[in-house]
Amino acid sequence: MAVMKTALEIALERTEKVKSDKSSIGQFEAKQKGKKLANAFLAGEADLSEEIKRTPKEQVESLRQGIFDVLVTKIALPAVKEDEKKIEKVGKGLQTVINDKQFSVLCQQLEQIISQYLKEAAQYEHAIRQQYGLKLRQKEEEVSRRLGREVRIDPLQDPEFVAFYNQHMNALKSNYEPAIEQAKEEALRMFTAIP
Repeated sequence: MAVMKTALEIALERTEKVKSDKSSIGQFEAKQKGKKLANAFLAGEADLSEEIKRTPKEQVESLRQGIFDVLVTKIALPAVKEDEKKIEKVGKGLQTVINDKQFSVLCQQLEQIISQYLKEAAQYEHAIRQQYGLKLRQKEEEVSRRLGREVRIDPLQDPEFVAFYNQHMNALKSNYEPAIEQAKEEALRMFTAIP
């Protein structure tokens, strides 16, 4: 007659074969710590250099990888002028984990690209509002006549204006996105090239 095993006995037999690799767990935790550290750095609450120095030697690469993973995703076209400072901070953080003189040149080029994009975006927005202004005034006059009182329409509340605006701004973004993607790829290349 066959001996029947309980579920607990079967589970225990299977787990005996699985040994935890403390090194892998440590590397995973270091990478997670790096991700949290990168976010704290962006919030102005952490010093990356100091934290890297305090990290045990065997976990430094995983910590750096976690930091890099978060910061490289932050390389993007800014939505507003104030985001330009955030991009500069991202560049400084990446410089800490990449530590390559060529990367500082890449950061300067990226900052120039972003500055140029912001200038063009402001010009586009002004031109779009001017071009659409006549049509918006006609809509305001029509609504004012129907309601019997003066009405002002916020352009961003007008679906036609929003579609027109998005179409032109997205065309501008598509001109700059390849440069942003190239900067990310170059940062990754420099990061992985470190011995």
